[in-house]
Amino acid sequence: MPVQYDSIVDEHLATRQAAGLFDVSHMGRLLVEGPVAIDWLEGLLTRRVVDLAVGRARYTLLTGVDRTAAEAANVAVILDDALVTRLADADSGTPRLLLVVNASNCPRVIRWLESRLPASGVRLTDRTAATAMIAVQGPLVFGDEGLLQQVCAADTAASLATLPVYGAAETTMSGIPAIVSRTGYTGEDGVELVVDADAAPAIWEQLLTAGRDRGVRPCGLGSRDTLRLEAGMPLYGHELTELTDPFAIGLGRAIELDGRSFPGAAELAARREADGRQRVGLRFDSKRAARQGDAVMLPGADHACGKVTSGSFSPTLGCGVAMAMVEPVSAAVGTELQAAVRGSRLPARVVPLPFYRRRREAG
Repeated sequence: MPVQYDSIVDEHLATRQAAGLFDVSHMGRLLVEGPVAIDWLEGLLTRRVVDLAVGRARYTLLTGVDRTAAEAANVAVILDDALVTRLADADSGTPRLLLVVNASNCPRVIRWLESRLPASGVRLTDRTAATAMIAVQGPLVFGDEGLLQQVCAADTAASLATLPVYGAAETTMSGIPAIVSRTGYTGEDGVELVVDADAAPAIWEQLLTAGRDRGVRPCGLGSRDTLRLEAGMPLYGHELTELTDPFAIGLGRAIELDGRSFPGAAELAARREADGRQRVGLRFDSKRAARQGDAVMLPGADHACGKVTSGSFSPTLGCGVAMAMVEPVSAAVGTELQAAVRGSRLPARVVPLPFYRRRREAG
């Protein structure tokens, strides 16, 4: 997946106005199956799995102890954020689940999960190389003239259109088996497809051909990042790190503690009551924006009250935006702040997250 096929701004706006195709095959795809697969994952993920219905997905965190970091302090770390999907049971009735993780974290996630495998009852298979993953995002994905309508049988397209957000289905597209989930990382409606690697180019070309005349275009990592930033979505390595307090960055919804036990649960329970830095949105007065690591200060202050975690020009808003972790006293919406960028201070103000929220259809 390139940083850009053409222009990051053009690809960004195409996704907001029509649809963008993203080859996200670099993401890790792990198949978990077996008689005790559900109970096993229940003890490893921060979200419940035991009540996850077939055809539903959940955003979750994966905690553990990584021997390359934080071992001296003997604390649990956040290994990754992930999407767990309950697939249809095998013909034998055996549960099957798909775990999608970040590419950079996939090797250590696999090592961690393998170290926790029981003697029997769970099989973990890395399906990353054998499959491809395509994200189809934007207002032209669904509808009577939508992309799915163009490449799927009518009954399949109608069925996919009824998927709820975080819903998933195992179906076929142009006769090719596919796992389709109503998920994404852009702030737009759309789907993510998992298909056999050999079949992916044909699906990609069909989708692109069906929408090219209406503004659909292939999109790279650059626009994927500006889209997720506008949508206020955390990114591992930026807002989310091994030792991040997930409650401080607005990921409390990904933590279910009551009556549950998973690595680091007690530490996360303690962090829930902490009163530290908070994630905020910053909107700049110009097209310039601060970048990860830039200091954030109150006007006239000599010391930093926070640090930028992600920042970029926003093609939708036409100005610079950023997410930052700041002290509680500086976190109120409307607070005037400054970011130290290459020896100068860029004026900004705290605004609600997300920066962009798509319009929902009425009814």
